[in-house]
Amino acid sequence: MEVPETIVCVDCGQPARLLSFPPEEGWEVGDIVAYRCSGCNDRWDLVVAGEDENQATDSVSAEARAILEQRVRDQREA
Repeated sequence: MEVPETIVCVDCGQPARLLSFPPEEGWEVGDIVAYRCSGCNDRWDLVVAGEDENQATDSVSAEARAILEQRVRDQREA
């Protein structure tokens, strides 16, 4: 399994770069991966998730976005 070299910092939006060295046997679900933000210098320790967990998060995010977009449309029409 691969992990990204950079992620986007939730606090400031700048790139956060990978700090952790990959294990000899490769990344596995449940491993902790550390990133350091290049903007605010925050450290992010993330847990490697399985494919199914990523898909569940994506579907929840998509559903939340759809709900918020509908609320915006409803408010504009009112």
